[in-house]
Amino acid sequence: MKIYLNGKLVDYKKAHISVFDHGLLYGDGVFEGIRTYDALVFRLKEHIDRLYKSADAIELKIPMTKMKMIEVVLRTLKANRLKNSYIRLVVTRGIGDLGLDPRKCSKPTVFVITHKIDLYPKEFYQKGLQIVTATTKRNFPQALDPRIKSLNYLSNILAKIDAIKSGTEEAIMLTYDDYVAECTGDNIFIVKDCGLVTPPVNIGALEGITRDAVIILSRKMEIPFCERLLKMDDVYNADEVFLTGTAAEIIPVVKIDERRIGSGKPGALTLRLMTEFKSLTKTDGVRYAV
Repeated sequence: MKIYLNGKLVDYKKAHISVFDHGLLYGDGVFEGIRTYDALVFRLKEHIDRLYKSADAIELKIPMTKMKMIEVVLRTLKANRLKNSYIRLVVTRGIGDLGLDPRKCSKPTVFVITHKIDLYPKEFYQKGLQIVTATTKRNFPQALDPRIKSLNYLSNILAKIDAIKSGTEEAIMLTYDDYVAECTGDNIFIVKDCGLVTPPVNIGALEGITRDAVIILSRKMEIPFCERLLKMDDVYNADEVFLTGTAAEIIPVVKIDERRIGSGKPGALTLRLMTEFKSLTKTDGVRYAV
C-alpha cells in the first residue's frame, strides 16, 4: 500500500510522521474522510472545499491549491489500484517544538491514505442499529466549533466509549443544554409525520457531506424537510430515525436507550433514501481510471 506523504508516494511501512508534529502533539490539524464507489470519488469537490474551510478556520495554510489536492487524491488511488475505498486526507500544522506556538511550525504535513473500511456490519443496514445517548456532551460551539473537522476528536471518542460500554455501536451527543447535536461520527435525522428533520449545524453539528446529499435528495423526492432543535423526546417519539456519514452512508436506527423507534424495523422513508443514495454514489463525484 502506498501513502502520499509531503509530495511523495511511499510504502506504508515508511510513511513516518515526526514526534514533533503538532498534529500529534496537540491535535493541530484538519482532515476529511472520503469514499470511492466503482472508481468514482463521491462528492470530492465538496470534501475538498470543506477541508480548506476547516483549515481557514484554524488559520492553517494548506501548501497547495484545491485542484492540486484533487490530483494528489486521484494519484494515490491510482497507485493503490482501488476502485472502492475509503480515503483519509490529513493536513497538520507540521513539525514544531514542544510549545503551542504555531509560528514554530515551518511547513504543514500533508498525507493521504487510501484503504478499505466497513464501519457497520451489513446486517445493521437490513435490521437497523441500536444506539444510546452519550453522557459526554458536545463541545460548546463558541469554544471549539464542531463544524471544523479538526484532529481534536477526544469528546467524540469519549462518547464512543459510552456506546461501547453499553454494548452498542454509536451514541447520540447532546449539547450543554440537552439539545440533540449529532452522533460520535454521524449526523442524525428523524422522520415525523412523513417529514424529515435534522438539527441545525450552528448548535454543534458537523456540516456532513452525506447529510447535505440527503437534504438534496429529500427535495428531489418532494419530502418535507426542515432543520430545528430536537430534544430526546422528539427522537424517541419519531416514526423513523437514521444516521448519515461518509463511512456509514445511511443507516437506520431501530432502538435508542432501549426504547423502540417506530415499528422497531427500518422505516419506509429511510429505505427509499438508502436506495436513492446508492444511485447518487454512481454519478455525483469525480471519475478516475485504475
